[in-house]
Amino acid sequence: MLIARDLCKDYGSTVALKNLNLQVRPGDIYCLLGANGAGKTTAINLFMNFIEPTSGQAIINGIDVTDNPQSTKKHLVYIPENLNLYGNLTGLENLRFFAGLGGALPDKKTAYALLDSVGLQKEAISRRVKEYSKGMRQKVGIAIARAKMADNLLLDEPTSGLDPQASNDFAKLLEELRQKEVAILMATHDLFRAKETGTHIGIMRAGVLIHSLKADEIKLNELEDLYLETMKSNQYAATDH
Repeated sequence: MLIARDLCKDYGSTVALKNLNLQVRPGDIYCLLGANGAGKTTAINLFMNFIEPTSGQAIINGIDVTDNPQSTKKHLVYIPENLNLYGNLTGLENLRFFAGLGGALPDKKTAYALLDSVGLQKEAISRRVKEYSKGMRQKVGIAIARAKMADNLLLDEPTSGLDPQASNDFAKLLEELRQKEVAILMATHDLFRAKETGTHIGIMRAGVLIHSLKADEIKLNELEDLYLETMKSNQYAATDH
């Protein structure tokens, strides 16, 4: 489970995140929507311990991230917008290397099966990653999550730049992980994907979580209206920095 408890991040007089409270339970896909600068990536970075909170807590499986960063990383896989893999290594070699860092080094046969299971073309598994498309790289990331048997997944704009087919393939992989009780927190600009893939949706503005709702309780056109209203409404102007 991922928990943000009164989580705040300030940079001097600039408030990047203000009193974020949310829970992502096993089997949840919580999608954070918002414009650039809304605080989505800041929230992800706090869970990853890339930055330290000004106040509050980011908690993974009951462990405070700031107090025990190495312990929490055992339960976590992070897939950013542009996944950094070693270009001169093959997909198979990258999977074994990064899974091994997490203490879950698969043998070659198992690693091959993992990459095949996420839909990476068989001929690509032994090709160098520098020849991969973004969608192929993201599939390697999901395979790493499966190899580590991570029960929490953080995603920062994972479908940005993907063509519709690759984006749909990625959504199917997330659904498979959700069925395996993985807790998933995803920052995204894609309202359609948030509605179709997510179980919960949060709308952020200027570092504040303005709305939090269940995805199955709102229609796509209603979500779009709510999002646009939140982005332009003077009701939330006091939270802008």
